[in-house]
Amino acid sequence: MNTSLSIDNIMQCVRPHLRGLRPYSSARDEFSGQAHIYLDANENPFGSPLLSASSYNRYPDPHQQAVKERLAALKGVSPKQIFLGNGSDEAIDLLIRAFCEPAQDSILITPPTYGMYEVSAAIHNAGVVKVPLTPESFQLNTQMVIEQSKHAKIIWLCSPNNPTGNLLRKEDIRAILNHTHCLVVVDEAYIDFSDDEGWLPHLQHYPQLVVLQTFSKAWGLAGLRLGVAYAHPQIIELLDKIKPPYNINAYSQKMALQALEQPRQVALWIEQIQRERQTLHHALKALPFVDKVFPSDANFILVRVHDAPAIYRYLIRHGIIVRDRSRVVLCDNCLRITVGKAEENKQLLDVLQHWQKED
Repeated sequence: MNTSLSIDNIMQCVRPHLRGLRPYSSARDEFSGQAHIYLDANENPFGSPLLSASSYNRYPDPHQQAVKERLAALKGVSPKQIFLGNGSDEAIDLLIRAFCEPAQDSILITPPTYGMYEVSAAIHNAGVVKVPLTPESFQLNTQMVIEQSKHAKIIWLCSPNNPTGNLLRKEDIRAILNHTHCLVVVDEAYIDFSDDEGWLPHLQHYPQLVVLQTFSKAWGLAGLRLGVAYAHPQIIELLDKIKPPYNINAYSQKMALQALEQPRQVALWIEQIQRERQTLHHALKALPFVDKVFPSDANFILVRVHDAPAIYRYLIRHGIIVRDRSRVVLCDNCLRITVGKAEENKQLLDVLQHWQKED
């Protein structure tokens, strides 16, 4: 454990002008209980033209307390350790905005990885230090990350990694947490599809640790745009200061609460996807034009083939869309294939069986 690092050390990394920022105070911040008449927020008192949803004339809870309490009980954390964002992308954006001074500070990424870390850094005019993963195994070059971390305010680690699908070794992430003095974000968008417990149980030991998760993948709510950041309460308080006042709409909060009442259904979907992932892995491996099927702990599989762009175009002609990742570092001639339902996977394999015959 990095005993020399405290939350006070981490908060000193926040952009100075944000440390004393007074956040916008909305009407719902000043009154959070229940009343019969609301005349505080300049809302339309007549309701909504959506007859089945008249309550949408009122602003949503800016702190999403009901969702946080339900999520906290499910995840074994405190509601004060939870930030809800408009997708995980909002949390990514806000973390860079909070910790990186434009044209001065940098983030560290480990490509190939999720592209929004670099895009958000560019938006905020922050530098990007790149320490590529190891070829083929796609694991961390731990010592290099530690050495280069002195040039960064935030280290971004995606586990299971996108687009490679594998978990990053826990001992490597632990070494980074123990030997660096900046924020370390572990993006666990796909953790539900693995058998690993992830990093939430370790939040209390590492004040610099932020864990990202999402409702978009296993929970099947990508269209609602709801992401989650778990961190020390002081980091969460900082994110709440700089977010838009009502960043999560009322419908998304309502649907998230309903979804959180159905964890067994989600668990069944995860089991099905894991079974289909294994079936798809073995079937792809048997195709003559497949060079390698990489192990996956996510709901997708990275596959190296003879001619990824050509196969990608071939699948499009047959109405099947996958992701061509062949231009991404270390992913030459690789396709990223999402694990679909059994019938979708079968159709994909049936089409691929005819690839060399047609081409």
